[in-house]
Amino acid sequence: MVIQTGFNWLIEQQLLLSILFCGFILLERFALKALGSRFVYKLAWLLPAALVIANLPNAIKPLQNSNISRYLITPNQPFTHEMGISWALMYVLITAGLLIASFITHTRFVKSLQLTELTQFEGTLATGVNAYTSQHVATPMVVGILNSKLVLPSNYNTQFDKATLALILEHENVHIKRKDNLTNTLILLPTILLWFNPLAWVCYASMRRLQELTCDERVLANKTTQQHILYSKALINCAANAPTGLMAYSHYGDKKTMLQRLTNIKHSGERSKFAKGGLLLVAASMLSGLAIAKQPEAMTKEDHISPTIRIEPAYPIQAAQQGISGSVVLKYDIAANGKTKNISVIQSKPKDIFDKSAKEALAKWKYKASDSGFEDVLVQLDFAINSEVTPTDLIERIKVSH
Repeated sequence: MVIQTGFNWLIEQQLLLSILFCGFILLERFALKALGSRFVYKLAWLLPAALVIANLPNAIKPLQNSNISRYLITPNQPFTHEMGISWALMYVLITAGLLIASFITHTRFVKSLQLTELTQFEGTLATGVNAYTSQHVATPMVVGILNSKLVLPSNYNTQFDKATLALILEHENVHIKRKDNLTNTLILLPTILLWFNPLAWVCYASMRRLQELTCDERVLANKTTQQHILYSKALINCAANAPTGLMAYSHYGDKKTMLQRLTNIKHSGERSKFAKGGLLLVAASMLSGLAIAKQPEAMTKEDHISPTIRIEPAYPIQAAQQGISGSVVLKYDIAANGKTKNISVIQSKPKDIFDKSAKEALAKWKYKASDSGFEDVLVQLDFAINSEVTPTDLIERIKVSH
């Protein structure tokens, strides 16, 4: 029940998420010169903010004097059975497999480095961080999600001169102080949860590139032209044998990323305040629009509809054996695609006897698709040992006329 509800909610968010992903990817690809990498990187917060705002719960409302559907369930009536693949279960299995595979991949990668600690390292590192060397890396990198470790190639002394190494260490210290590996893990987790949406993976790659670009901007702030040149040469050197694959650890990236970083260094400088202000205005308008977006309207008498697919609740075995009858009133919303959601028990008698069965069945009902769906729909399910038992109306509805 919980898995199916969560899966349905996730599917319903894909249109909004895809639009947000596309917008972020386009900004990362085409707007860095005008906005700057740090500004675009911070805009990533709009993604979870928009998702939260779009799913804010409606204010608690009193039950309206709307039509209420009623259905009778008896122990001996034939039930409709669902057939086919459980897509929610398949999603959970694939997601779990990807999470386990990612964990194993990163664990094996760290072990394969065969780190050797540098006891006498001539360089400035963040407090509590140790430096290591490895024969299995060609570029500097930071490993560890909570406890960061700086890993350098075993030949770093010959690969980099002192001035270049100082700039590289400054870059890695930015990663360490910002806890970028932890950030990458927190970004990778929802990306894996959205494994079926290719835009999520592209957006993840964009955020990783932006992370490196923002480090470059911090390192090169107030640096001389000669230091810019040294840093650019170091990037080219590191790009030749950069690691590939989806990693949560901070490294120098592939050749395409390196080219983008060199271009960003070339065009570094004052960004357009007008462009930033305009984009913030658009973002604020978008969030406001999501907050006040038209909600599904309440169902009226004229809009009264019946489900196209109605799964009968299973009569609880213990209640049937003891000859217990009762009723459950449920409130729920109907999405535009006809699926039920936000199911809650308004009242039940006897309490808790038939609630679970009623909610599980209602979650599988299907209505005809509509433009905006409906909200606060009411249904009463009467559980009776036989059809001769008189059901009880659990909701008192009073009509007030002017």
